[in-house]
Amino acid sequence: MVTDAQQACFEAGIKFGSLYHQFAGTPVSPDSARSLERAMAEAIENQPHCESVVVRIDDVAVADAIDHENGYTELTGRLMEVEMRIRYRGTTVRTRMEMEEGYPLMKLIGVEGGDGGETT
Repeated sequence: MVTDAQQACFEAGIKFGSLYHQFAGTPVSPDSARSLERAMAEAIENQPHCESVVVRIDDVAVADAIDHENGYTELTGRLMEVEMRIRYRGTTVRTRMEMEEGYPLMKLIGVEGGDGGETT
């Protein structure tokens, strides 16, 4: 039997996989970063059980990654941070993707309510 907390964590993993693999490689520049952040968040928020998604693209990192005259680079995990809240029945999970030791790591920050108790 799967608990509500386990299902909520699974749902968060699905959303991260969808977000990362759908948008990795998208052309991005400092001028287009805000619209890409919104598009990414709104696309993932359409999925079931998603309460909120916040995408932050680092303009300085994007500008530093541009290595040709066309004025853009490809989006990678190194250029963004993402936070999500997923709610399944009475359980909410908070997640984050951020750089850790040179790798974009997706992690569980907390489980609240339902059968998951409350952790941070």
